[in-house]
Amino acid sequence: MTAFTINLNPIVELTDEQFYHLCRVNPDVKFERNAHREIIIMSPTGGETGKRNAKLTTRFCVWNEQTNLGEVFDSSTCFRLPNGGDRSPDVSWIQKERWERLTSEQKEKFPPIAPDFVLELMSPTDSLKETQDKMKEYMDNQVRLGWLMNRKSRRVEIYRQGKPVEVLSNPSQLSGEDVLPGFVLDLRMIWE
Repeated sequence: MTAFTINLNPIVELTDEQFYHLCRVNPDVKFERNAHREIIIMSPTGGETGKRNAKLTTRFCVWNEQTNLGEVFDSSTCFRLPNGGDRSPDVSWIQKERWERLTSEQKEKFPPIAPDFVLELMSPTDSLKETQDKMKEYMDNQVRLGWLMNRKSRRVEIYRQGKPVEVLSNPSQLSGEDVLPGFVLDLRMIWE
């Protein structure tokens, strides 16, 4: 099963609060919304992708606990981007000072902030083009670093602000660069 996009705008345009409520009353459905305010219904991941997502999130959490530089979020977290989109990266991270500027209410709902870092791990049903478009949307909303991992092709696309996308074939590790200082991800657990 793949993602489905529904455009309700000709009939009704959901406010941010209505979209939040839609997500809350349908907890078994994963929704996102793009900049055009179209609702995207995401299919659940399979076991292999879910297992790798959990391992990835754990690696970021361990690094973050050691550095205490920010906050790590899993794929259930939906961020309200500056362009009006509501997106849920597989793993994301926000610098502590930026996160602390948000009010308690903003933190509780869909935080109105673009993460500093995002990671998307493609599952077998994901469309490469749609996922690349999502990565571009993150960059257009001031995400500083993004990784798109395709375990089938063993490729990683690295997205950086103001720079062309870098494509790596079968890399063994990735560096968090200056966005995630000291973070190095061993990719063997993704490729296995």
